[in-house]
Amino acid sequence: MNNMKRLLLLVIISVYAAILPAYSQIDTDTLEKADTLSVISSGKLRFQDSHTVSEVVPPDSIDVARYRKKHFWRAAGETVGFNIGLWAFDRYVLDGHYAYISWSTIKENFRHGFEWDDDHLHTNMFDHPYNGSIFFNAGRSNGYNFWQSELFAIGGSAMWEMFMECEYPSTNDIIATPVGGAAIGEVLYRASDLIIDDRASGGERFGRELAAFVVNPMRGLTRIFSGDAWKKRNTPGRNFGIPPISVELSLGGRLLTLWDNDEGTKAGVAAEVNIEYGDKFAETTKAPYDYFTFLLEVQGIKSQPLLSRAEIVGRLLSKEIVDKKDLNLNVGLYQHFDFFDSDTIREERNSSKLFPCAVPYKLGAPASVGGGVMFRYKPLPIMRIDGFLHLNGIALAGILTDFYRDYHRNYNWGSGFSIKAGANLNLWNDRLSLRLANQFYKIYTWNGYDSDFDWSTTPEGKPVNVQGDSSNSSFNHFEASFSYDIWKRLYFTAGFDMYIRNTNYDGLTIRDGGTSTISPHIESKQLGFHLMLTYKF
Repeated sequence: MNNMKRLLLLVIISVYAAILPAYSQIDTDTLEKADTLSVISSGKLRFQDSHTVSEVVPPDSIDVARYRKKHFWRAAGETVGFNIGLWAFDRYVLDGHYAYISWSTIKENFRHGFEWDDDHLHTNMFDHPYNGSIFFNAGRSNGYNFWQSELFAIGGSAMWEMFMECEYPSTNDIIATPVGGAAIGEVLYRASDLIIDDRASGGERFGRELAAFVVNPMRGLTRIFSGDAWKKRNTPGRNFGIPPISVELSLGGRLLTLWDNDEGTKAGVAAEVNIEYGDKFAETTKAPYDYFTFLLEVQGIKSQPLLSRAEIVGRLLSKEIVDKKDLNLNVGLYQHFDFFDSDTIREERNSSKLFPCAVPYKLGAPASVGGGVMFRYKPLPIMRIDGFLHLNGIALAGILTDFYRDYHRNYNWGSGFSIKAGANLNLWNDRLSLRLANQFYKIYTWNGYDSDFDWSTTPEGKPVNVQGDSSNSSFNHFEASFSYDIWKRLYFTAGFDMYIRNTNYDGLTIRDGGTSTISPHIESKQLGFHLMLTYKF
């Protein structure tokens, strides 16, 4: 590891150790007021044409004041304790080779420095950010705001990478874990905030505490350590009250097929959860995630991953620039977390290396932020149109490759940008609705391996500690759905998805038999169809 990398690492650790305790002494009253009070500006919805789970209730001032009290040593102890507990589980239960640490492995980690790892995309792009949410919520559950809690995520991730594994520290993990962890962590923190109620007792209280623990384990532990889990108060104990929130649950079937290639089809059950939290057209907001959307898609299709899609869009700050009876327009800064996963539909494939990979697409983008515009237009009493447009920079992403294979890795690391746009047409007070949306991602590999690499060599001869193929890739997801209210809040939903991945392998030479192809371009397409019943809570 060169001197610059050593210096960077020491700066990160020093900032975490020295600045964070001082943060607890700084007067951050303005930030904290925004953190708790900007979610709700009134006790009623601005637009009565939206389904909501509950009436809007502002937070109690007593609860807000209590959540401003910071407990640094408890938060730091929880961060360190989680890392030690996870290491012990990996070492003594899973017997993972990476968990056999010693002072020698720790010194070697500092000597060698960071490199790109070869774990599964799911591990690097979802599991590690989830771990980051645990670190994040160690701070969040102990009185720290969103930005301060991110320092706990950075510190917890750095501790794990440098001390808790005998594998070299991972460049991608030190980015994905804290940044993606903040997105997942804040969503889980606010979700758990809706569950707890310190006025409850008996079976209801136990059920609420258990549910909050499952949703947000670190907050559940903090409530146990502090005694809040069984203290009965005259206030609900919520940091944010109950903001406008809508939840949609869809259950049904899904069919997948590859487009342009004779690949057959796969079908099975599928479920989707859609959550919208907060007022998207709040006049001015500075509190991160006072408005966010969360999408989780799971499926039970043979050969396909259980988790096929996860998305978070969290608003960091915003301002409403148009507020009229029939038109609202809001601009803001948003954090994005994106995860798409698929697997082989049919394994029998053309042996040619220039044929698209048997897996159609994979994409993970845990570190993304950009500007966004949201609008609402109601030209007629029976018609409403909601839309959005986001342009984002992506600091870290992983996208499927057709060629590079090493250990569990079948994707290239890179960065780039994304463009997201969509609109919902609602008729007759949401009796009938049509949704159209498109997401486009462009990912560039920063540093590919030697383009003269001979692919006829054994897998053990493939390059390591690289971002992957020298390439640039695009991934486009288009979706359309139609919903009709068949009984109260129960809807029949039909729709389809189109996934298109294009990869240009810049300067890469592929040897296939006696021929060579320079800079190949490969495209794969998949269609998905679904029929579901959707309940809007």
